[in-house]
Amino acid sequence: MEHIVARSAEILGVSIAPEGVTEVARRARGTPRVANRLLRRVRDYAQVRADGIVTSEVASKGLALLEIDSLGLDDVDHRVLRTIAENFEGGPVGLETIAASISEEADTIMDVYEPFLMQLGFLSRTPRGRIATKAAYVHLGLPFPEKLEQRQSTFWTGQAQ
Repeated sequence: MEHIVARSAEILGVSIAPEGVTEVARRARGTPRVANRLLRRVRDYAQVRADGIVTSEVASKGLALLEIDSLGLDDVDHRVLRTIAENFEGGPVGLETIAASISEEADTIMDVYEPFLMQLGFLSRTPRGRIATKAAYVHLGLPFPEKLEQRQSTFWTGQAQ
């Protein structure tokens, strides 16, 4: 991913330090298209507020303005997880219900956001719906309810306790 960011920076004529390349690549969700989009946004931020040079600090500040956290999660990712955790007690909750709750298309959630959240281990799919995992609660800074520990182990093992 770093190679892609560095090459794109060269093509775009962006002055970027190696640690800036690393910062953008780290938050790109492992997707070149996302890496290029983030690089363009960080470049814009650097041109306006940082003499045009993208350092690690400039990249971090630019990405913070875009509400992209240290793992590459954006506002919609956070809304999906918070909705499941706060509004539906961790789940299970259906995709259509999540979509209606955050005013986003169900297909977009399923195709764009859900795979990355599952890859990070923040979201699980069960036959009854989506579940926010303990890792999601930790990342969001929310306390993990004890009752969910039992409920989630039941879903994952398929056995009633």
